Amino acid sequence: MAKRGGFPGGMPGNMNNLMKQAQRMQRQMEEGQKELEAKEFSAKAGGGAVEVVVTGKKEVVKVTLSEEAVDPDDIETLQDMIMAAANEALRQADEANNELMGKMTGGLGGLGGGLPF
Repeated sequence: MAKRGGFPGGMPGNMNNLMKQAQRMQRQMEEGQKELEAKEFSAKAGGGAVEVVVTGKKEVVKVTLSEEAVDPDDIETLQDMIMAAANEALRQADEANNELMGKMTGGLGGLGGGLPF
């Protein structure tokens, strides 16, 4: 009776290739993540009266307000414009991150249609 288990058909070679692909993809993802974190995303609201700049790490690094945006009698509108610009800049950062992840995981099809477990 044949012994069961192990890797029939030369599987260790394929496993080695799989590990190399995984390590290469991990390096590419780390490099891409570093590039993304260094990128800045800018969004404006109120016809350009408010601008917010965030990094790929989702940190606000700059808020610019035009004089017209600052009305002491209408603070709520200014708050809304800042929130809208910040949310849009963060959405752009998320979109860039999702695009990066899509590019990285798009190569998983080359692994034979997924992992066998």
